[in-house]
Amino acid sequence: MTSSLILAFLWGVLANVSAMLPSKRNHWPAAWMLMATGVPIVGFVTYQNGPLTGLLVLAAGISVLRWPVIYLTRWLKTLRKPSL
Repeated sequence: MTSSLILAFLWGVLANVSAMLPSKRNHWPAAWMLMATGVPIVGFVTYQNGPLTGLLVLAAGISVLRWPVIYLTRWLKTLRKPSL
């Protein structure tokens, strides 16, 4: 197993542990930190293991951080609506 896949695995464990911790701030600071560290890890996985493995790791990350992705798609849809 390559070092990039080990980092991706540790990122997934950290994401799940941070989701289990109680938070008064709705987990958004943890989500921002996971996004900031997850993007370079996905790039590193893609560089070391190829694009298919990179896409699988990206899909795993999106499944963990689904609410930021949902909010991003909603925001992008509001930008595309024509104003009257």
